[in-house]
Amino acid sequence: MASKKEHKTIEEVVLEDNELICLLTGDIKKSSNKENTLQSLIRMLNEEYGFDLENMARDFSLTGYDPNTEKNKKQKVDLVVFESGKPHEQDHIIRLCVVHDEKIKETDPKKGVESSLQTVLGITESCEFGLWTNGKVYHFLQKETDDFDEIDYADISDFPGEGETIEDLDRSDRSITRNPAGDSMIRVFSRCHDYIYGNEGMKKTAFWELLNLIFCKIYDERRRYMDLESSYRRKFWVGIKEQNTPEGRAAVAERIKGLFNELKAHPLFSEVFDGNERIGLTDKGLAFVASELSRYSFLDASVDVKGTAYETIVSNTLKQEAGQFFTPRNIVRCMVEMIDPNENQRVLDPACGSGGFLVMVLDHVRRKITQELFPNLQGPWLEDKLNDPQVNQRVTEYAQTYLFGFDFDPDLKKAARMNMVMAGDGHANVFHANSLAYPKGDNADELKKISQTIKKSIEKGGDKAGLKNLGNALGKFDLIFTNPPFGANIPVNDPQLLAKFDLGHNWKKDEHGTFHNTGRSSSEPPEILFIDQCYQFLKPGGKMAIVLPDGILGNPNTEYVRHWILKKFKVLASVDLAVEAFLPQVGVQASLLFLQKKTDEEVLQAELQQENYAVFMAIAEKLGHDRRGKAIYLRDEYGAELLFSETKKYLVVDKKGNKTLKSRQQKVKRVDDDLPRIVEAYSQFLNNGVK
Repeated sequence: MASKKEHKTIEEVVLEDNELICLLTGDIKKSSNKENTLQSLIRMLNEEYGFDLENMARDFSLTGYDPNTEKNKKQKVDLVVFESGKPHEQDHIIRLCVVHDEKIKETDPKKGVESSLQTVLGITESCEFGLWTNGKVYHFLQKETDDFDEIDYADISDFPGEGETIEDLDRSDRSITRNPAGDSMIRVFSRCHDYIYGNEGMKKTAFWELLNLIFCKIYDERRRYMDLESSYRRKFWVGIKEQNTPEGRAAVAERIKGLFNELKAHPLFSEVFDGNERIGLTDKGLAFVASELSRYSFLDASVDVKGTAYETIVSNTLKQEAGQFFTPRNIVRCMVEMIDPNENQRVLDPACGSGGFLVMVLDHVRRKITQELFPNLQGPWLEDKLNDPQVNQRVTEYAQTYLFGFDFDPDLKKAARMNMVMAGDGHANVFHANSLAYPKGDNADELKKISQTIKKSIEKGGDKAGLKNLGNALGKFDLIFTNPPFGANIPVNDPQLLAKFDLGHNWKKDEHGTFHNTGRSSSEPPEILFIDQCYQFLKPGGKMAIVLPDGILGNPNTEYVRHWILKKFKVLASVDLAVEAFLPQVGVQASLLFLQKKTDEEVLQAELQQENYAVFMAIAEKLGHDRRGKAIYLRDEYGAELLFSETKKYLVVDKKGNKTLKSRQQKVKRVDDDLPRIVEAYSQFLNNGVK
């Protein structure tokens, strides 16, 4: 249930599992691919384009002369926008939107762009711009009339928002782009990836081609703040009709390929690229993808929006081999919020994958900094300051000094760096390294970089306790967040590797309950060794949040592991996760364990059995999705989905950069997820004086 401080009320409306509430009308609608796309479009036009809901209508009937049939024709349009303040009449329509199921192609002879969107634009004299979409394709048209009243339809890359003209979209000095709303960025990323995959003959490299262009877009936005040019002009943009001609597409390609060569040489990205990468798309493909990406501001979009979109294509592209899979964002958020990192703590994820934990830590610290710098702001105005130059400077310094990630997969290293750059830190200490082998390993150059970076971090952070063994990462971290690869099918059996760990040995319990080392093990699951290595990475008093399979915490044959953990760590909290936690990626029963490395004195007290402290424990029965990954929502005692009435507040930016606070009333379902409630309960646990 919602807490009282959220000021939300529950409406007595019963929704079936396949129903939703229309954002525009408040009516109950049957959930379908088309309806979900329509809802996404309504939100997009409202929050991104600035059209008020009161100036929109769905399922609007048009009447007019159809030049194709030379007869008057009636036709219903899925969504229309009226001129602000005017009656909802056909003569005042300024935008038309035709929405279809994703199975309908834009070339469909009966329902495609030409047969449906051109027809309704043709019978609506007042409307110049239209959009056709099936959720995967967004096709914009401009209706043009020549001196002889002949109508033609031109493909355009976008249509103007509230108060904009078509000329506003076609300027290279235009610095205001749209802030993605809802699932817009997920749809854009997927659309671009699918286009490259299906049209460019690059099934194996589609992800990396898209990544290169995302880098270009971010770099182009950052040029505004890097003093590269005295007068900023976009390079990553597509003229409103440039896609329509070979000459226009060639100009786009030349502009963006030049930008890509620039960014590869820039210090911000120099460690991300080898230097020999190239954009391999055709001019047509490059213009299409650039047109899709250029509509949005990547720096201003929230970390949740960017992260969800990015991780969607990462998880769908990079195969989860060797026991690797990506941690769901709600689990990552729970772990970070419970540990509550601050600006002066050195953080490591020794199995960082695509960088989910690092990005969430960065966002957590960014929000703390923003609240500190702007204590009188709240809501959208405070959110708007998350990318303020003052905030960005401190966030960049924090990330450069205190945030680290290691991964054994070089592709994931690159993916993680990309994720970090998207999060807006300006740098990412992500390294290709085998964390279990550290400080040794086969990649000597990368190990040297780790040593140099750790040394700089300690010196810059004024960490006196870390001055010993400056270039060694062991014992240098305040916090660790990780979901290590685990599973009996990927055992570690290197004798030298096993020998360096307590938990790389066999242990036997005597009649007094004491465990004795009986010699090196022949093999161990990696997650057990990661516990030991994370202990070595931590400072005394350092904290760790780790995902572990329940077998470690409950099986009789892993009792020695639990004994070792209790000897070396103070257990802060344990959260048992429902079996759906990592489905549909992988089926594994797991828990979140929160630990604090004991000092030598605390270890001695434990040996003398003088320990006495409380441990927070919780069970997360609901995690926001079912076994198939489908979202689940809060329900009443009869099983009906609950609706919450709320006021949605958001900022709309006009073409001059002026920001206006707007709001709308909406009824929404709430995802049924125990993790935010567990975070709140843990906070109360700590505030009640439990240490």
